[in-house]
Amino acid sequence: MAKRARIRCTNKTGRDNPHERITHVGGLNPDGTPWKRSIDQAIKDIESNEWEFYVEENGRRVDVVCATHNGHKYIKTTADDIQPDNVLSLLVECP
Repeated sequence: MAKRARIRCTNKTGRDNPHERITHVGGLNPDGTPWKRSIDQAIKDIESNEWEFYVEENGRRVDVVCATHNGHKYIKTTADDIQPDNVLSLLVECP
């Protein structure tokens, strides 16, 4: 069974392409210490079924999934269509 983790923050580049903007995601471990993963690692974690990630805003929990656009893998919330800018765009910057 995959472990679940809430994504609470992201790091982004200044790129215009929304599929390449997010470089890292992060959150808090159960003991309150921060965690942070590169997008490449988060994608590997999701694809291997080792981890399931989600975001939560205003009491609404949405799963994070992998997608591919023009041969480039990225993450998005299940509530998004092709643009990965729904709930993930609302998160604060990771330290």
